[in-house]
Amino acid sequence: MAYEPKSFLRVKRSRAGLGLFTERDIKKGEFVVEYTGEVITRAEANRRGGKYLFETSANRVIDGKGRGNIARYINHSCRPNCEVDIRRGRILIFAKRNIKAGEELSYDYGKEYFEDHIAPVGCRCKRCRP
Repeated sequence: MAYEPKSFLRVKRSRAGLGLFTERDIKKGEFVVEYTGEVITRAEANRRGGKYLFETSANRVIDGKGRGNIARYINHSCRPNCEVDIRRGRILIFAKRNIKAGEELSYDYGKEYFEDHIAPVGCRCKRCRP
């Protein structure tokens, strides 16, 4: 299955800075976008640091810091509308529920990322900050 960039996704201002929004309805279970970037080892990821590192296996990390990775703009939410599925080292993002045109896309970044990066400054998702 080919996963290509989606033309209906737009980067806009959100409550967390910049976010990724859909310009059309997305059905539950539908593929939304792939998180892409340079494939590096865990050791290299530890050396580089950064917010856009996404672990796909015990020793494989995708560094999604490049602006060509539109999925990097998907923000964390404690009540997300998307979910991540790692398939053969690829990070695929699917709709967790029906999503309406105009909605910001979000997924749960996970406990470790939340504790290290979000909790110290406070969560800005819709659920935590209405």
